Amino acid sequence: MNMLTRIETEDGQVAQPLKVRFRSLPKWQRSSLLAAPVALLIAGGAIVANRGGPAPAAPPTPTVTIAAPIVRDVAEWDDYIGRFEASQSVEVRPRVSGAITGVHFHDGDIVRPGQLLFTIDARPFAAALAEARASVAGARSDLALAQADLGRALRLLEVDAVSRSDVDRLRARVQATQAALAGAEARVRARALDVEFTQVRAPIGGRISDRRVDAGNLVSAGEGAAGSLLTTINALDPIYFTFDASEALFLKSRRERESGGRPSPVEIRLQDETDYRWQGALDFTDNGLDPHSGTIRGRAVLRNPQLFLTPGMFGNMRLSSGATTRALLVPDTAIQTDQARKLVLVVGADGRVAARPVVLGPVVDGLRIVRSGLTARDRVIIAGAQSAMPGSPVQVRSGRIQPTNVAEAPLPAAPETGQATLVGR
Repeated sequence: MNMLTRIETEDGQVAQPLKVRFRSLPKWQRSSLLAAPVALLIAGGAIVANRGGPAPAAPPTPTVTIAAPIVRDVAEWDDYIGRFEASQSVEVRPRVSGAITGVHFHDGDIVRPGQLLFTIDARPFAAALAEARASVAGARSDLALAQADLGRALRLLEVDAVSRSDVDRLRARVQATQAALAGAEARVRARALDVEFTQVRAPIGGRISDRRVDAGNLVSAGEGAAGSLLTTINALDPIYFTFDASEALFLKSRRERESGGRPSPVEIRLQDETDYRWQGALDFTDNGLDPHSGTIRGRAVLRNPQLFLTPGMFGNMRLSSGATTRALLVPDTAIQTDQARKLVLVVGADGRVAARPVVLGPVVDGLRIVRSGLTARDRVIIAGAQSAMPGSPVQVRSGRIQPTNVAEAPLPAAPETGQATLVGR
């Protein structure tokens, strides 16, 4: 097989064609010469086919599910994080010094007011009581003698057998012996109290801590830290829940009190609970705001008949705002974010998608409250929003928004913006 080859000279002239034998070429050159015409034929056929074929089909119009927002009456709540505290807490200390002879409770017991807790050796105090009673007997004897002498002197005074000064001295002696008797009787009562104080009883009812001293130890009486600490008791029913709130809560509490309103109800859940099962009421706000944080200490009181709640436990509290409002609710999945804005996609009367900026409220039963930006007649896209673009046409099918009882989230580290519940639930 021969091939014609053109060769150009240095001055640009084309030399005469030369016959080149195909078999004498190297193998790689022969492959390239055979492949080039085939590639050109394929490319040319593709171009001709593309020019003469139909245009590619347009993508189908996306289908979305639409529904009108739910209109409901909702009661909104404000969220706070707080801690439980005992409604009463007492440090049990002895009122007399002595040796502990008995412990009459088990650590962690529930005790009643007046229940015997500790016994102190009463023998020294019983002896002091007997001595005081003997002093009373002596004072009464002295008083009887003084009254008898005064009586005789008064009879003699009628016949001028005794001077008036002697009668005055006898009358003063009677008054002195009366005072001495009163003092002796007071010492008897004091010694009797000391004997009574040898039995240390519970001043309040509640859960008792562990004993700090065992039988056989000496304890000392005193005020405050000067006295020996025996144990502590916390009253748990009712129990307090304290939290820090904003100035707005203080103002609202004051307005309600001035208008004669009832205390604001509260609901609390613990860390391992999914619902707000503990109910109470706001009963106290402090007398001043913290100048550094601008918050004020508030307190709610709750019933705790089973004594399950314990001081020191944390809880998530929601406080009723006292307002029932008519609200629009949409699924939380229908909310989209555009930088700093929250958007809801709706389908207009022309069948095209539009984005509506909205102001959101809390979640209630799995649905998000929309405070503004929507109307009850808007057709909100609740499914298929990922395939819909604002301004593009869509096909629609009707859906329905249903509240769902969703489990609450775990206890947050900081207060949320708020919550709400459907009225009547």
